[in-house]
Amino acid sequence: RRNPGERVIFACEASQCGTVANLSLTLSQRRSPRSMSAAESEKPVEVPAAEPAAEARAAPAEAAKSGGEAAAATAEEECTATFEPVVQLDEQDVRSGEEEEEILYSKRSKLYVYGESMLDKGTGNYTWLDRGVGQVKILQHRESSMVRLLMRHEKTMKVIMNHITDPRITMSPNNGSDRSWVWSAYDYADGELKETVFALKFGDREIAGEFKTHFEDAQGRMAALLAGADAAPSEEVDAAAEEISKLSTEEKAADTEPKAEGNGSGEKDGKVVNGTPEPAAETAET
Repeated sequence: RRNPGERVIFACEASQCGTVANLSLTLSQRRSPRSMSAAESEKPVEVPAAEPAAEARAAPAEAAKSGGEAAAATAEEECTATFEPVVQLDEQDVRSGEEEEEILYSKRSKLYVYGESMLDKGTGNYTWLDRGVGQVKILQHRESSMVRLLMRHEKTMKVIMNHITDPRITMSPNNGSDRSWVWSAYDYADGELKETVFALKFGDREIAGEFKTHFEDAQGRMAALLAGADAAPSEEVDAAAEEISKLSTEEKAADTEPKAEGNGSGEKDGKVVNGTPEPAAETAET
């Protein structure tokens, strides 16, 4: 609390520019006996300049300036050298083996096999092993009409199932499930033909039923192929067969009968007996 008419000097430092501003305040209250003299009230209060703060702000600016100069120098000294590869690798045409086949069905599913794990090898302890997730495909070859079931791992593209849709294969629900099928077939996924028990699991029972329908259709195609009823009729083959049927056995025999060399009468230095020429008589000198 100050006396009336007293002037008090306050000093404040501006945070942005670092200057010191003096503010004077005149109090309108009554003067008390213990008030300051007029000369003392008019004397300004000296406040030291904030030099350390200014220096602290100047240091980051100088550091940023020096950092910018260093970055510019680094950009000027950037390496532009080029390095040639030691070994030149040519682009290879990778074939999957499915180029000559037609996709009859394809659906994403998860495959299991019933066998021994690596730790249980040779112990006879069989269990369901997860082979991975991928697209199961029913493929038919365009020339041979063979139909097979193929599945690759969706990440590594490794073949995890590869067998013919044998008509003798019978699918059954896996442990009563309506979206998983179990069957056994001779698989060639590992490069060796061996009998394997598969379990294929789908997202829902509708997809599982659709797969079984297409698989049974593929089995029918294979059965027709094995029976020989899959050959498509050909006009050229039919025309050739008709021409062959018109030929008589007499014409064929005439074509195959040997002919004697010589004049038109069939004689050449000898006689012809029963269509077979006799050798000529030997001379006296012989």
